[in-house]
Amino acid sequence: MKNKLKVAQFGLGPIGVECLKAVSSLSWARIVGAVDNDPNKIGKPLSELGQKGAFRTLGVTASIEGLREQPDLVFHTAASRFKIAYEQLLPLVRRGICVVSSCEELVFPSLREPRLAGNLNRICRKSGARIVGTGVNPGFVMDLLPLCLSGVSQEVRSIRVGRVVNASTRREPLQRKIGSGMQPKAFTRLLRTGQAGHAGLRESAALLAYSLTGTTGRIRETGEAVIAWHDIQTRYLRVRAGETCGLHQTAEVKIGRKLQVILDLKMYLDAEDPHDVIEVGGNPPICLLIKGGVAGDQATVAALINTAPRLLKAAPGLKLITELGLA
Repeated sequence: MKNKLKVAQFGLGPIGVECLKAVSSLSWARIVGAVDNDPNKIGKPLSELGQKGAFRTLGVTASIEGLREQPDLVFHTAASRFKIAYEQLLPLVRRGICVVSSCEELVFPSLREPRLAGNLNRICRKSGARIVGTGVNPGFVMDLLPLCLSGVSQEVRSIRVGRVVNASTRREPLQRKIGSGMQPKAFTRLLRTGQAGHAGLRESAALLAYSLTGTTGRIRETGEAVIAWHDIQTRYLRVRAGETCGLHQTAEVKIGRKLQVILDLKMYLDAEDPHDVIEVGGNPPICLLIKGGVAGDQATVAALINTAPRLLKAAPGLKLITELGLA
């Protein structure tokens, strides 16, 4: 690339910081700053995050307006819910800035917020901006990868995806998000009211169903706490036997006699035999097992970065990951 792409990072949690570090080594990108709403980070030099040579003259700002230069592209890792991300993204797309986001609900934004998704798409098309939500889950393991596998099977009748994640190896925010250390009844109540748990499972089911049938169907989601059977000590927290150590969530959609999608996610501390398994019921049937599972944190950063060049080739608008090319 003759002129390097000007890139900024929005959100400096664990994933955002790792994304920023990875971008600093790209030959086609030049970092122009970072945005975060944490008062303890605003004004701090990015050099405190590591790789001092790349960041020595840049600092953290509270908004996109505070950057010295307007970026061409922003990596957004600051929200899981589309309603929250929407307010963060508006100032960017109004300026024609493209965005690759890890917001889970942005993988299929019209599922919960069709009006907001439509408005964001209109603004993008007017300003020339492009937005896409991506990641490992949602964005790859439980939606995009099964869809790719279905491409070599006739008359796809069902897709079943099982994912078991050992959360002890993951970042602190995720360990807390899955209820680690909470009383099981209290966490289950939060799960069932959508106030806790893994965001984006419904979006994965919707993306699969829509891609294969043209409709999202009616999605049924369940969730319950996984209870620790022994005391657990991770790098970040301690959980006693009998307390919540994770979650078990499912999403299911059935569209007439055409398709049944079942997504089963178990994410808990000290999970044994972590893996991803995808079964496509068709002709021929297909089964793919990924031993150990796809490493969520590292792979999320890779998904964000690898999606950027493909997004920039697309027409302006709010995009689904399935609308972008593979390379």
